[in-house]
Amino acid sequence: MNRILSAALLLSSLSATAVAAEKPNIVLLFVDDLGWNSLGYRNPELFETPNIDQLASDGIDFQQCYIASPTCSPSRSTLLTGKHPARLKMVRHITDKPKGVKFIYDDQGRATHHLLINDPAQFPSKNWVDLEQVTYAEALKSHGYYNLFLGKWHLGPKEFHPIHQGFDRQIGTTDHGSPSNYYPDYFKDEDVLQEETEAYLTDKLTDETVEFIDGYSRDQPFMISLWYYNVHTPNIGRKDLVPRFEGREGLEGKRAQYAAQVGAVDESVGRVRAALKAKGIDQNTVIIFTSDQGSLYEWAPYRGGKRVDTLCEGGARVPFMVSWPGVTKSGTTNDSIIQTTDVFPTLVELVGGNPADYEDLDGVSLLSTIRENSELQRGKPVYGYRAYEDLYVSVREGDWKLLGYRSGKTSLYNVVEDRSEKHDVAAEHPEIVSQLVKKLKAWEQEMEVEQYSGVQ
Repeated sequence: MNRILSAALLLSSLSATAVAAEKPNIVLLFVDDLGWNSLGYRNPELFETPNIDQLASDGIDFQQCYIASPTCSPSRSTLLTGKHPARLKMVRHITDKPKGVKFIYDDQGRATHHLLINDPAQFPSKNWVDLEQVTYAEALKSHGYYNLFLGKWHLGPKEFHPIHQGFDRQIGTTDHGSPSNYYPDYFKDEDVLQEETEAYLTDKLTDETVEFIDGYSRDQPFMISLWYYNVHTPNIGRKDLVPRFEGREGLEGKRAQYAAQVGAVDESVGRVRAALKAKGIDQNTVIIFTSDQGSLYEWAPYRGGKRVDTLCEGGARVPFMVSWPGVTKSGTTNDSIIQTTDVFPTLVELVGGNPADYEDLDGVSLLSTIRENSELQRGKPVYGYRAYEDLYVSVREGDWKLLGYRSGKTSLYNVVEDRSEKHDVAAEHPEIVSQLVKKLKAWEQEMEVEQYSGVQ
């Protein structure tokens, strides 16, 4: 009986592997609030991330990836749809907290939008991604993929959760942007993962991911979307990891907890890769790793973070790496200017689809850039946009980056020579400012947000 069972399991595994060989499996690792410089190979005195470092070394490591709107919900909306948050009219994080917020209701009594009282533009931001929007899960499903979602959603209430947006299964998903605690009970008012009594939240989600990989036997390729709650606040590191970072210069107070949170994510990355290898499918699995915005804390050399100067490099520039065995070459870095709007069209083309079949995509496919390690020729700038404070927009083209303020001010930086954005050279290069402002105005009209513009 054991021999028969073993043979059946072997045939099942071979069948799944054979079908997957036609199209690669995909794992998207999406970390919350992980800064570009919050990784061991970029900042070894403060962080230890051997597994993420190895992932970067094994594939192509993009050095200049930007978030279209470095904020929880908007960044997720663009990853999911390939559309800029300005186009989606989701320019702030979704909230159900009334402090400082005014809600806008439809005739069914639903709070469809919210206004931030202190927002200079008074831009009403959507409270969910409409079901009519095509998600990458829906696109991949049409090409035969099984879609698993784990972790943080923050794109609307239950009727707009992943299982209603093209995903076949969701695990650990709530309406919240962060847990109450990274140890049980993770979510005080949500009936999610309540059976767990001990595990750190990142480890729990990784356990579920590994279990899925171990038991996968469908005759179709899969995509796993593991959207971590870490390293978002509350800054609660895994207990056994915190002592490793306490006492290091530069990791005072909550920063040591943050470094331990990063360490837990790193272990998760290693465990997921080990599970793929043990299943015998690691050579036919594409892994994409990125973050939704910069760190809560500012880390040299970059200026800004998720709460201050957020459209500066420290808040808007994030890690982005792709490992695809047999396609990407080890030790490859790429300086192309990319944006997370590019993920959707890249996934579509990767599985054999045509991004042109989808309307109003703001991203471009990176597939040829990934395959050839070539320089991406966008032919247009990348724009950052959000609606909280005076600084609301960025325009990055070539070495130049324009920052625009609701009050009408513009600043210009050469972010290749001036990584810290300390030297505003707008007065020295009025022609470049004029060119970028002209492009910005045309883009704001395309996004239909010109009425909220500050730059004239």
